[in-house]
Parts: sequence; C-alpha cells; structure tokens
Amino acid sequence: MASLCATWYMWGCESVTRTRLERHAMGESQCSMFQPEFNKSIRVEARPQRLSADGGALLLRELMDRSRLTALLETHLVDSRDPGRVEHGFVELLRTWLLLIAQGWQDQTDVELLRADPILRLAVADRRGAEVLTSFEALCSQPTLSRLLRTLSAPGNREGLGQVLLALAALRQQRNRARVSERVLDLDSLPLTVYGTPPGSAYNAHFHARCYHPILVSSDGEFLAAKLRPGEAHTAGGGLEFVLPVVRWAQEHAERVWLRMDAGFPSPELLQELETVDCRYVARVRANQVLQRAAEPFLTRPAGRPPAEERQWFHEFSYQAVSWPYSRRAVLVVIDRPGELFLDYFFLLTNAAADEMDAATLLQFYRQRGGAEQDFGDWKSAFDLALSSTPRPKTHYRGRQLSGPDCDTDSFAANEAKLLLSLVAANLMHDARTLLEHDGQPRASRSRTRQLLLKTAARVTLGKRYITVQIDAARASLWSRFSQQLERIPPVRGSPCGTALPSRA
Repeated sequence: MASLCATWYMWGCESVTRTRLERHAMGESQCSMFQPEFNKSIRVEARPQRLSADGGALLLRELMDRSRLTALLETHLVDSRDPGRVEHGFVELLRTWLLLIAQGWQDQTDVELLRADPILRLAVADRRGAEVLTSFEALCSQPTLSRLLRTLSAPGNREGLGQVLLALAALRQQRNRARVSERVLDLDSLPLTVYGTPPGSAYNAHFHARCYHPILVSSDGEFLAAKLRPGEAHTAGGGLEFVLPVVRWAQEHAERVWLRMDAGFPSPELLQELETVDCRYVARVRANQVLQRAAEPFLTRPAGRPPAEERQWFHEFSYQAVSWPYSRRAVLVVIDRPGELFLDYFFLLTNAAADEMDAATLLQFYRQRGGAEQDFGDWKSAFDLALSSTPRPKTHYRGRQLSGPDCDTDSFAANEAKLLLSLVAANLMHDARTLLEHDGQPRASRSRTRQLLLKTAARVTLGKRYITVQIDAARASLWSRFSQQLERIPPVRGSPCGTALPSRA
C-alpha cells in the first residue's frame, strides 16, 4: 500500500509539473529564444515591438535639414531613374544611404535587416504623421541601393557630390556670420585596400597591398574634396588639377589660404601655380645631395653636456632644384633627442617670407598637419569603406527576366561615388561632434560620437496624436545638450547653389 501511495504521489507530482510546463509554454515562455546556462533565471524573448538600436538617426535627420544638407542634395544631384520603376523617392534613398553608414552599417545588405526599423523609417521618410509606421512601406531593398549607386556614378552626379562637400562647408562658415582671416588646407593621399580585382585597383609596392590610391583635401576636420585614383598612382599624380579649384574656392571665403603637403606632393608645376594664385604653402622636401651638403655644417651638437630635454635648431637658406626656374626658401630642422646617438633632421619648403613666419613657428604650424592625418585615420576607422568588386551584368529585375542586356556598371565611377558619399556622411558627423563640444574638452572622434550619441536604444509607441520615442535615461543629458545646440543654428539665407565650386575659366 505504501508503495502504491508513493507511485500515485510521484505520478501526481509529474502531472502537476507537466501542467505547469504546458501552461508556461502557452504563456510567457512562448516567445523565449535563449536561456543562458550561467543563470537559468534569464530568458531572452522576441516580441513584436517597435524597438531600435539607432535612435540617434533622428538627431542626424534633424541636423541634415537644419544644416541644409538635404537641400544641397536636391540641388546638385539629378535622379535619372525610370519613373515607371520608382517606388522610393530620390532624397529618401540618399538619406537612407547616409544614415546607414553614419550609424555604422557598412554593407548594403544590412538594409534588409533594418527594413522594418521604426527609427530609421521615421528619419528617412518625407511624410509626417503615424502613417509612416502604420503603412506597409519599409526601407528600400539592397538592389534599390545598388541602382542608386549606379545613378550617382554618372559624371554629373559625382561632380555634384563634390559640390555638396564644398557648399556644405561654405554654409557652415556662413552660420558664423564672419569671413575667416585664414583657412588651412591639408592635402594627402591614402590607400583603400580592396579584395578581388576591381577595375582600377592595383598592387601598390609602397603600401604592400592591392588598393585604390585616392587623394583628399580637408580643412579643420571637414573634407572638402576627394578623387579616386588607380592603385599604382603616384602620390602627386593629378594633384595640381585636383587641388587648384579647391584653393580658388577657399580664397573666396578667406583672406589668406595655406596648403600643407607631404614630401610626395611638391612638383614644379604645383609650386609655381600656387605662387601664381598667391596661396601660401609649406611642405616637406625629400633630401638629396644638394640639401645634404647645405645641412652638413649644422649637423653637429653644441659643445657641453647634452640637456635632459629635447632641443632643436634651424637653418634657413635658398634652394633651387634643377627643374625650378628660381630659388625658394628652405628651412633645415635639426632635432636632438635625449638618448639618441644620431641627430634627426629634415627640410621644409615654403613661399612665406621669414618676417611673416619664422622657422620655429613654421615648424609648429606644419606639425599641426598631424591633426589632419589623425582625422583621415578617424574617417577610415569609423566608416571602414568597402569598395565594390568586379561588376556583374544584371539579367533579372524583381524576379523577371530583362528583355535586353542590362548595361554594365562602371565600377570605378561607382566606387568614387561611394567614396564621396562616405565623406558627406563624415562631414555630417563632424557637425554632430562639434555640437557636442563643451567646457573646452577635446573634440570626440566620429567613432566615439557614434557610441555616445547615435547608437541609442529607443522604443517607439503610437498614440492618438503623437509618436513617442523613449530612450535610455542615461543618454538624456547628451540628447538635451545636442538638441539645445541644434536649435541655435540660425537659418541660412540665400540659395545653396551660390556656395558651390566656381566653374573653371
């Protein structure tokens, strides 16, 4: 009898346990996806709620409109798509691309994962009201983004993207309501490593990689222009034709323009043209036998015990290369570092007179170029630009076979358009990080700005009158400071067309 009672008791316990498990499976556990072993009280569930990890896209959309970036895109870019096949507006597609890469989504296929994201849908849409979320319209598909890139790869649109970069910088200066006395341009080139064999890419022995070798110019954290070049291009290749229009544009917005360059850029044609347009420049010069002989008398340590701190001395002289029609001012910089057996020295070349900028000030001014190089690295790390590979002709469109062969995409032009779009997004984030500056703290990088401000978790709820976006309370102070600074941006008068790059003579 005792054994029978025990059996009935165990059966009853199993029945109760089974009932509880079934009830649990029918209730709160029906959405459970994952339960970690380290803590059985944790359950991960998936529920159909309007959640997003990119709450900062709302701030970027507001910044795009207030800085008139949206108006510039409409002014300088042309939509050449077939109207019969268009479902997403041209400006909405441009916003989608810029917001995705600004938020850290680098691959075009990421848009498939984010098509139902409520924050991105609100930030991209032109329409207002709750129907943006209640309708079935979502973000565009990856093939749509590819067709957008094909549209932007047209010569007129690539030139238009360059116009947008300059016009945006001009409008930003216009907000300060003052003509700057001096603008410093930094010219540089860098490698963009590729995989496969995209047209125009090549192995560069200096960088030990297959890459493109674009040339860029920036000013105080803003990118003003860029040009994609083949991987084997020389550092100074096409530098004159590239930088001269930017110099002329800068001279319209500043009383004096400086150009800082690395040792690979100074060519006789570039130096002479900069002097013709009255642009100051400073650049390093590669050492040769003539420069070595001029420096030799000054490469001796002064008598006495060497100090514990670094010391430096200078020597100025006139230097004329064989290919130069006249001599130019050269400055020898000698640096004695404690504990080093040999002296470190290099040469600077400039067209500024000694009474305008002495040797010590010139060296300090040139060393500020390191900030521009750091900004180039910040852009590369924040955006991780992945350029396209060899083009493949399209045979189907939306599941239907094309009636005729689809035209091949110019991959080199598409990659240049992608480069320029990345720089437009980088300038947008530069404006965002500038608005976050306060109390003399150093300016945050674009990656840090994305972590602090843009990657904010948000929940979207629909009411009768309002769309409510709830964010983490820990980010509220950052959002509040950013929105206050955003409201201080004054309205910009005039048309953005007049701030673009002047036409060539």
